[in-house]
Amino acid sequence: MKPSAQVAVIGAGIAGLSCATFLQESGLTVSVFEKSQGPAGRMSTRGGENWQCDHGAQYFTARQPEFCTEVERWKRFGLVELWTPRLCVLGGLSTHDPRTGVERFVGTPCMAAPALFLAETLTVRTGATGQKLQRRRAGWQLSLAEGTWLEERFDAVLLALPAPQAVRLLPAHAPGLSALAGGARMHGCWALMLRFDTRVDLPFDAAFVNSGPLRWIARDNSKPGRGRHETWLLHASQDWSDARLEQDVESVALALLDAFRELGGPTPQQWSGHRWRYAQTESRIRDGCAWDSGAALGVCGDWLDGGRVEGAWMSGRKLAQRVLHWMRVR
Repeated sequence: MKPSAQVAVIGAGIAGLSCATFLQESGLTVSVFEKSQGPAGRMSTRGGENWQCDHGAQYFTARQPEFCTEVERWKRFGLVELWTPRLCVLGGLSTHDPRTGVERFVGTPCMAAPALFLAETLTVRTGATGQKLQRRRAGWQLSLAEGTWLEERFDAVLLALPAPQAVRLLPAHAPGLSALAGGARMHGCWALMLRFDTRVDLPFDAAFVNSGPLRWIARDNSKPGRGRHETWLLHASQDWSDARLEQDVESVALALLDAFRELGGPTPQQWSGHRWRYAQTESRIRDGCAWDSGAALGVCGDWLDGGRVEGAWMSGRKLAQRVLHWMRVR
């Protein structure tokens, strides 16, 4: 393996952080670029004075042995705990399993905690939007939307991005990866965070919703490690969100608040909205990741491995393993 091998990982969600961590622990020099002001992607948490709310991923499960081991490590550091809400299914035929036997984990004191932990040991440049790649004799060069071409040259570039964003960055050198990402279908999701001065009197802490514009509702402060301030999260359904991605947040909020009231919820004292343009993915289209050894480019993300937190982490790890094998044999 080239002792000074340089790798760029674009995207600091859980897939990118998993990939970068594994590569760095294996001796590579890794630089992570993230367009947002902090890492975590859809494991992010929104907050303000006296309130916080997980507005992306609500919980995660662990089934694969490698991910179970990682979750145990997070638990030892106090980064995750089991969440055992009073859970129900509202409306229509249930396609969900509300049984208490399913272990649901959440980050503590917020969902972003595991991602922030991984990012601590990495070189993560935030506010850095990858705009274009070009191949030089010394390796790949990256330009950022916020500036000019970076001076660094990278032996490999790995895109830990939603498929539509990866397509825009992939160059002509990797038509197979471009076709793969271009063929993936991702869906949006509107999220609404509600703040209350008093406890909301509902007979559940979280619910899958099978009719109307809502898909999921949850009392965020029922999760371990949260404060006492009453905060709820509403997620709109996939089809409803896709049809309204370009609407203004006020009209979206009015519709979701009406749906919440129909389920017995009160009007909040305050609310905040967030549009996840690429929140959900259809079924897995490749075994976890994709790597083009000729171009030294790869892609990873939950859209390649089942669409969940576990899938994102596994996808990043699998891509890192492919890159390490390539570097050893080239």
